[in-house]
This record gives sequence, C-alpha cells and structure tokens, in this order.
Amino acid sequence: MYQFFVDPGQIQGKRIIIKGKDVNHIKNVLRMKAGDEISVSNGIDGKEYRCGIDAFHEEEIICELRFIKEEGIELPSQIYLFQGLPKADKMELIVQKAVELGVYEIIPVAAKRSVVKLDEKKAKNKVLRWQGIAEAAAKQSRRGMIPKVQDVMSFRDAVNYSSLAQVKVIPYELAESMEKTKRIISEIKPGEDVAVFIGPEGGFAEEEIEEAVNAGIIPITLGKRILRTETAGMTVLSILMYHLEQ
Repeated sequence: MYQFFVDPGQIQGKRIIIKGKDVNHIKNVLRMKAGDEISVSNGIDGKEYRCGIDAFHEEEIICELRFIKEEGIELPSQIYLFQGLPKADKMELIVQKAVELGVYEIIPVAAKRSVVKLDEKKAKNKVLRWQGIAEAAAKQSRRGMIPKVQDVMSFRDAVNYSSLAQVKVIPYELAESMEKTKRIISEIKPGEDVAVFIGPEGGFAEEEIEEAVNAGIIPITLGKRILRTETAGMTVLSILMYHLEQ
C-alpha cells in the first residue's frame, strides 16, 4: 500500500484531500483509480489514516476515510544522527537508510577531516536534495513522520545542538570495552532522546573527540573491525531500533 503525507488541515473529518506533487504521482505514475486504498499520515500524531480514493480533480484528489490505525509506528525515543559529511553521494544512502531505521533527525556535520567542503549555496541545495530523499524513504517505510535534515553544522555547533539529548555517544576507533557499549545501550529508556555522532572518512580528529567528551558525549566502540562511515551509523541505528522497538 502506498503512503502519503498531508498537512493536518487536509484531514477534514471523513474527507481527506491530497494536494501538490502527490496528485501527479498518484494519477500519472501510479495510475491509481477511484476506490483504490492508500495510507495517509499528517506527520504529527503518528496515526495512519486508511482511506479510499473518491474523486480526481486537476489539482487535488479527494479521499474518504475508512479507518484510523491508532497504534504508533515510531520509536519511543527520538534519535538524532550527527553525520560527518562523507565523499561523493554516500550521504544520500545514509539519509535513506537512517530514515528506514527510525531516525528522528539528521544533522550533516562539517568535521575537520571531511573531504567535502560546501559553500552556503551548495549546502542548501544538498540539504534540499537530502530532504527529498528522506521524504521518499519515509513514504516507502511507512513512517508516521518525515525526519528533518538540518542545515550543515560545524562540529562545535553540532555538539551544542546535541545538548537536547539525554544520551550522547560517539563511536571512536580508539575507544575500548564492548561491555561498556552494551551497558550504555541497554540502559537507554524509552522516551530518552539519543544523539549519535558518526565521523567522516578518516574519523573525527583528536581535538573533536576531546571537545565531545568535555560536552558529555561518550566514546564507544563498535567492535574490533573498522567500519566505513556509511556503515557505522546504520550499525548504531540498527542496535538502537532493536533495543527500543516495542
């Protein structure tokens, strides 16, 4: 079943209105017909609105609500992924998979060892592209909301922004003790926000790790093998999803 997102005002009792680019997608790409069932979310209350297509108009599609699936499909904790800017198009894959794994927000970080250097115009265009990928992944994985991709931040700004989370970790190749990693993960309680810092190719610089530690971010190990930047984030998110899923 196909999933679409609408503004709360487009859900009007038993009448749900689809507008914008989804109209063309439903009509001309998916070639759906009156009576076909779709899933709709307003991105706020976590509910899934099942409805049937009632009528097609030039700029909107009218649907009739059939039932509401109340149970939440989001993780009970908000997970923030602070991703060091990687090379090439790796960020697109990272955004897609992070959304599938339940991330709440993605923050691109211009770390010291990030090879990619983006000026303001390029950064804004990249973020728009990444946000579009996040929306498509949210639809595909039937998320109840579209995770936000923040503007690119400096490492210091990212550390300051992470203060909103109760648990903050940073995988680091020189960190030791898997027992410590397991304990930290196992002690995360539903409802506690989690910040995860992932370095770019080459990892974080020593001074960045020091700054993170001073801000209460805990270095952890992910094992004896060195993981690529596009693998490390998925590994942590997978572990958190397994731990927090209810």
